[in-house]
Amino acid sequence: MSRLASTFDALRRQHRTGLVTYVTAGDPSLRVSADILRTLDRAGADVLEVGVPFSDPLADGPVIQRASERALAAGTTLAGVLDLIDRTRPEIAAPIVVFSYANPILRMGLPAFIERASRAGVDGVLVLDLPIEEAGALQQQLGRADIDMIFLLSPTSTTARIRRAATLGRGFLYAISRLGVTGARDAVARDARDLVARIRAESGLPVALGFGVSRPEHVTEIGQWADAAVVGSALVDVIAQHREAADLAGRVEQYVRWMKGVVPA
Repeated sequence: MSRLASTFDALRRQHRTGLVTYVTAGDPSLRVSADILRTLDRAGADVLEVGVPFSDPLADGPVIQRASERALAAGTTLAGVLDLIDRTRPEIAAPIVVFSYANPILRMGLPAFIERASRAGVDGVLVLDLPIEEAGALQQQLGRADIDMIFLLSPTSTTARIRRAATLGRGFLYAISRLGVTGARDAVARDARDLVARIRAESGLPVALGFGVSRPEHVTEIGQWADAAVVGSALVDVIAQHREAADLAGRVEQYVRWMKGVVPA
């Protein structure tokens, strides 16, 4: 059983809503990102999503775009992100999923990327702009390396595409709660529950719901119908606001524990 499958199996047995955390690697530096990943794991994040900064994002809102710009300015590359994971993996219990656009992976080359990701201990890969119709070859190669391929599904995904994602996907399916770009919101999208229900009707894979999650009550609400909530922009914003502070790791830990309902705001 993969580390992702084991994590979601434990969440279901414990009747607990998972918290998936997204950060942009290299913001504010790869050295600090290493501390952040260790902190997220220590704070109880169930899955760590590590974003590869990219110059021309499609789905990322302003907060993550600015984080990518800072990371690229600091010299962060896909190779550097995989080295970061390789260094920190022995100290981290949670599964690690690499979030990337297709271009950095294709530039490195699929065989080289998969070999380095496997050696680093990557558990899953999500390629944001790779159409599911073109994902079969990558999914097969990742599968041979025991790396799960994660797929995005949105409110506009057809039943046929949901079925295709259920067939090719492993680990979990990432449901986007709303159309548009990432960014913290005051409330969970009204159509999110229906989307999860549509996915449940076609797949037994765990479902993590993201886009707009920023408060512990969002996690509680999402947990009524999904397996996990994904917090991205709100966490990246915490890092941005305190990136020069000596207690950055403490701020990150406090936020994650607040999102999990462990400590007050």
